[in-house]
Parts: sequence; structure tokens; C-alpha cells
Amino acid sequence: AGAAIVDVGAESTRPGAKPVWEGDEIKRAVPVIERLARGGTAVSIDTRKAAVIEAAVAAGAELVNDVSGLTYDPHSAGVVARLGCPVVLMHHQGTPETMQADPRYGDALIEVYDWLAARIAAAEAAGIARSRILVDPGIGFGKAMTHNLAVLNGLSLLHGLGCPVVLGASRKRVIGALDNEAPVEKRLGGSVALALLGAAQGVQLLRVHDVPETVQALRVWRGMRDQALTPRG
Repeated sequence: AGAAIVDVGAESTRPGAKPVWEGDEIKRAVPVIERLARGGTAVSIDTRKAAVIEAAVAAGAELVNDVSGLTYDPHSAGVVARLGCPVVLMHHQGTPETMQADPRYGDALIEVYDWLAARIAAAEAAGIARSRILVDPGIGFGKAMTHNLAVLNGLSLLHGLGCPVVLGASRKRVIGALDNEAPVEKRLGGSVALALLGAAQGVQLLRVHDVPETVQALRVWRGMRDQALTPRG
């Protein structure tokens, strides 16, 4: 449907979610990754655990997407460095069980930036090449609505980190908060709006649920922009 990468995860990290034992996570994820990879699909593994990273990459995953920014498992950074695969470092505050209880920031955008800068430095110190690091501001991960909006409106600042930026805002709670408490299944319009906001600020990778709709919106947005930038003869 137009997705460049399929992100496979076997542990929910949405607010209130409980941890999953790594053995169960591997059993759930590996067969799916193997089948997708055999069919020629580029796959990323969404996990916080070193053992799962190891098993997933062996099964054919090519990118690690860690919502903890390699902080949850002390062995993860070393495994990623050894395997030589690219990794997404995502900002968060707290744990999935508690992160939305009472998130606090002085300046959300600057604090997210500084935290990601520190995680990039830690990843490099562990032997991960900067060219293999991507960053994600973690919309909805330990952030109230005002924090999410501050980060979304200032996404372009994150390019100063020198790494590709990933945005995962699809179907997030912030959309419901801005639209009369719309439930998850009725957040397509808001998801597309945030994807276009990210694209307009130069985000390199969009993590979405509704692929065909988002791809179409991006094609139209890009076509309009390219036409506007075409010199008139």
C-alpha cells in the first residue's frame, strides 16, 4: 500500500500497558518477521529488549525501534552496536504503566531535544555509528496535550541533532483531545493532518497505521509543493 518499512512489535507500550516477558515477545514476533522478510518486505522490530533485538535481526529485521531510547535494557546498546543495524531512539518520560499519570516539563521541546542529544551521545559511546541513529520525539509517551503540541509545532528544531527524525503521531490521544474525544477508530483525519505537519517540517520517516490514506495525502502535498517551486517559463 506504499509503506517503505513494516514495524513489528509484540509488546504494547501504550499508556497503562504491562510488560511482556521477552520469551513471549520473541515467540510472537519472530514468525511474522521471518515471513515478511522472506517476501522482500523491509521490517523493523519495535522492542525494548536486547534478546528480542537479537532474535528479530536474525529473523530478518533491519531496523530497531526502541521506545525507551536504549535505556530499558542495559545490554541493548551493545547488541545494536555489534549487529550494526540502524536504531530509532525515542524520547519518553516514565514507564508505560505510569507515564501519563503526571508528566512535567519546564520547556517540553527543549527538554526532549536535550534528552535525545544525550541518548545519541550514549549510543555513540556504546559503538553505534551516528549515521545509523534516528530520533523520535515520542508523541504521547509521558506528555500531556500541551507538551505534545509544543513538540509537534517545533519538530524542525530536532534536525539540529544531526539525525533523521521519525514521527509517530498516528491515532494518538492528542487527536481525540483536539476533536471532542474522538475514539481511536475515528482519528484518521487527525492522523493525516499530523503526518502532513511532520512532512512540512522535514520529518524523514512517518510511523502510521493508515498507509494508503497517508501515502495519498503525501503525494498530493508533495505534488502541490513541487508545482509551486517549479520556475515559470
